[in-house]
Amino acid sequence: MKKHWREIMLVNDKWEGPIVDQHMHLDKTNRFLSAAEEFSNAGGTGIFLVHKPSFSTSLPRNISDYRDVYQETLNMASKVREKIGLDVQVVLGPHPVTWDIQANTMGVEESTELHISAVGLALEMIENGDAICLGEVGRPHYQVSEDRWERANDMLLEIMRMASSSNSPVQLHVEDNGHQTCADLASLCDKAGLPRNRAVRHFASSDLTQKNTSGLPVTVSMGKGSIEGICSSIELSKSHWGMETDFLDDPRRPGAVLGPRTIPKRTNQLCKALRLMGWDNDKIERCILDIHENWISSTYF
Repeated sequence: MKKHWREIMLVNDKWEGPIVDQHMHLDKTNRFLSAAEEFSNAGGTGIFLVHKPSFSTSLPRNISDYRDVYQETLNMASKVREKIGLDVQVVLGPHPVTWDIQANTMGVEESTELHISAVGLALEMIENGDAICLGEVGRPHYQVSEDRWERANDMLLEIMRMASSSNSPVQLHVEDNGHQTCADLASLCDKAGLPRNRAVRHFASSDLTQKNTSGLPVTVSMGKGSIEGICSSIELSKSHWGMETDFLDDPRRPGAVLGPRTIPKRTNQLCKALRLMGWDNDKIERCILDIHENWISSTYF
């Protein structure tokens, strides 16, 4: 993923080095290439293209269906590389909401069996070099029955064990329950033998303190107030962290998540904010390069 960047990447507080959105979805039937182009034109250099289930049409019913939809994600990645020139890293895996929906129609046992098989397929494709990370996997981010919640956590523990055996990093889709969420995830990592530094909590808050992250890498949702949150906790952070939009590429939900230009915009806002905190050029450059290159390499490669 590393490229040769010029020695000075901060020019008049404008960042001219790598800028990576670590969690982005694209849909070949929606904006697709135009969204990737918008990100690139704003200064973006790389994306993590995360597999997105088609909740509006039909969800996979068997492992063959999963193979087909994973391949669609890989095909989109190839086209973005070819047409837009972005560095694209692919994240493959079955979404936990898919499991929950299918449990209502297929039954929990059959849905769980299919989900675990889909994890296995994704790990095979990661091992073959088609993708770099398992995700987004996890548990429902909304309230479910106590029994369903227990099953989701049992399944997540098994998924983490599979990732550990395959030496694969994971991107985790989970609920927002403050610092307790990452504490729970860290405990599951330890039980599964999955190193905490390979388990990325996606759609995280901008609180980078150890209490909030439990040592897990996080990708911060870079919405309103994120820069202020980062600046208030960055000096206390011991975790690797990155930036993300969770762009859905879904015209029916235009305000649900952030747009493609967000990460380049927030990166430059962070540079200016760190300057106001008294940081010099070298310290700002090291920080931004860690966010968009060095910490990515140490977490995923």
